[in-house]
Amino acid sequence: MTGVEQAAGRGAGAGPVLLGVRHHGPGSARAVRTALEEVRPRVVLIEGPPEADALIPLAADEEMRPPVALLAHAVDEPGRSAFWPLAGFSPEWVALRWALEHDVPARFIDLPATHTLAWGLQEDAAGTEGERPSPDGTTADGDTGPGPAELRIDPLGVLADAAGYDDPERWWEDVVEHRGVEEGDALAPFTALEEAMAALRETYGSGGHDRDLVREAYMRLQVRAAQREFEDGVAVVCGAWHVPALRQKTTVAADKALLKGLPKVKTDMTWVPWTHRRLARTSGYGAGIDSPGWYGHLFSAPDRPVERWLTKVAGLLRAEDRIVSSAHVIEAVRLAETLAAMRGRPLPGLSETTDAVRAVMCEGSDVPLALVRERLVVGDVLGEVPPSAPAVPLQRDLTRLHRRLRLKPEALERELELDLRKENDAARSRLLHRLRLLGIAWGEPAASRGSTGTFRETWRLRWEPELSVRVAEAGVWGTTVLSAASAKAEADAVGAEGLAGVTGLAERCLLAELPDALPTVMRILADRAALDTDVGHLAQALPALVRSLRYGDVRGTDTGALAEVAAGLAERVFVGLPPACAALDADAAEEMRGHVDAVHGAVALLGDSPAAGHGRLRGRWQSVLRVLSGRDTVPGVVRGRAVRLLLDDGELAQDEAALLMGLVLSPGTPPADAAAWIEGFVGGTSGGGMLLVHDERLLGLVDAWLTGVPAEAFTDVLPLLRRTFSAYEPGVRRTLGELVRRGPGTGGGATAAGTGTPGFAADLDTLRADAVLPVVRLLLGLDEVDENTDNDLAGVTG
Repeated sequence: MTGVEQAAGRGAGAGPVLLGVRHHGPGSARAVRTALEEVRPRVVLIEGPPEADALIPLAADEEMRPPVALLAHAVDEPGRSAFWPLAGFSPEWVALRWALEHDVPARFIDLPATHTLAWGLQEDAAGTEGERPSPDGTTADGDTGPGPAELRIDPLGVLADAAGYDDPERWWEDVVEHRGVEEGDALAPFTALEEAMAALRETYGSGGHDRDLVREAYMRLQVRAAQREFEDGVAVVCGAWHVPALRQKTTVAADKALLKGLPKVKTDMTWVPWTHRRLARTSGYGAGIDSPGWYGHLFSAPDRPVERWLTKVAGLLRAEDRIVSSAHVIEAVRLAETLAAMRGRPLPGLSETTDAVRAVMCEGSDVPLALVRERLVVGDVLGEVPPSAPAVPLQRDLTRLHRRLRLKPEALERELELDLRKENDAARSRLLHRLRLLGIAWGEPAASRGSTGTFRETWRLRWEPELSVRVAEAGVWGTTVLSAASAKAEADAVGAEGLAGVTGLAERCLLAELPDALPTVMRILADRAALDTDVGHLAQALPALVRSLRYGDVRGTDTGALAEVAAGLAERVFVGLPPACAALDADAAEEMRGHVDAVHGAVALLGDSPAAGHGRLRGRWQSVLRVLSGRDTVPGVVRGRAVRLLLDDGELAQDEAALLMGLVLSPGTPPADAAAWIEGFVGGTSGGGMLLVHDERLLGLVDAWLTGVPAEAFTDVLPLLRRTFSAYEPGVRRTLGELVRRGPGTGGGATAAGTGTPGFAADLDTLRADAVLPVVRLLLGLDEVDENTDNDLAGVTG
């Protein structure tokens, strides 16, 4: 007698039809669909939180597209949450859809989320956020129950080992995913799996999943209630691990005793989009599968899954400009089938198709194979949830904004270039900056590949399911993105520990355009700046303020108050910097050099603004640099940097710079101090190498000093000098080496000392100048140039 006949002939009291599955298993999903068609139950019970019963009708909405997840979170602590993901090939999703299509009631029967979340709150268990109890006991599926992980068994692993397999995934594919459902035998797979799990439960008990005993007691109570209502027309879809426990004969009193005294917490629940990437173990949320894209293909392919899969792989590789023909696909299919036969498998699995793709389509390389895994084996499918799904007000406002701005959430990471001179792009920028203030990292700023002006921004976008939790958490700050970001910014300003934190927050408020929060942040900033006496803190805070002024310019924001605070901060830095530079060790001196560079850039950006006294700040800063460059108590690295900054600004003649360098590199200066001065003057990425290339007098001074360093001191200064010169571009280092080998002032492109301009010949090389003319004409767009124009251009190049 077949399993269906047995189910049909049980009669009164025969018990429910238990369909034990593996979550996210396409084979299980196909078997569930076939079994439900055969059994035709009057109610379908599904493992899941019963608070979601009211959300079941949404699964029939045309705008609901898996993968999706049920999200439960504590009302008073939204960060305490749990997910129940469902893909299109999940047996639970198939059961839901079948029930809705056939107008059959569907109910969730797992332990309520109000207890599941309260358990986590009570234990304060680290890492439970975004996790859920393991439905089928398969590996690490977010089980929040107590007990060492090593004591929890993996049922599939035990069964695979008993069958002689070293890989549970491969065993499951062979016995379930690659096995068709024979006609008239719809319940046979479930019967066999139930027998296997019963043997495991008899041997291992709860298998270390002690919390499952409580969940199973609750499920038994729900099954009994459904039987009283629908008699024998009950079908249960649950993890195969739980089937023996649900079949177990226990008393109602015993089950209720296990549930007595469970902690509770008020919860909300909704549907949220999910991704295939988050279904994969490698994503950090272990849902029991390595290859959701492959499983989705197995479930949706009507026939010849291997041929269809390899055709899909070929299409991807062709889109990436790799040469893959139809012959490659045919040969890959043959190889996959041969490998399956050699390995004793009923059909080629993912390992066989992957090996075939590597050998035939990728020429043995794992580089394109990584792309296949990223795009197809795992995939970047992002589900969709209808607008009618319950959501916090902040989520509804965010949905309205991203639709209005045409900024669709996507699972695939992409770059977004914004031109802030365009209103829609500026609005997108404001939204992304406000979300970052709220801790919702939908987008991360990235380096722009084009213009570096303040009117352009580059973002790297990727929507992750966990951001739905972040949105729920941020809902405590307000009902709209603008109001929530403003309230959060004010709270962060009050709680900020240092001055730099407040200045950074002011910058972010301007970027996010939060006019209501900015006055509060500015008041706190002014108070902190007035009380902070640490020059390092002040120097760190100034650049962020000045950058904010530039951002305000491009966004049309009134930054007058910010400019006044920046100017006052700069004045305090000018007064305190020289004393703060005295008697510093090497590490502190290097840190102070960074502060000097930061303040110099900030003063340059302040420019001739009214707040800067129309250039008064710049003059004051140059006076400070002169003081730093001439004090012996100031470390050499800071003095050298001050001289370099004055030289770059044209406030110090080259002769003066050469004189100061000559004094520092004299025999009376300790070699270590001289090396530090050189690092400050020509070190880092400030173009010091090119300065030495074009001014051979300075190069000659460095060369003469270096050759005169005593042998006993050379090993001490060598690491510092190596760090200085190793930062130069290879071409600059090569040119310096050639100049040193040739000797300064001898031939080449430089003139003898004292004649002409250093680095240039005394007379014009007309042949080289004439060779430039065609390029100049091209740059100027002159297609036909008469003789007079040629003469004019020759005069320009001369």
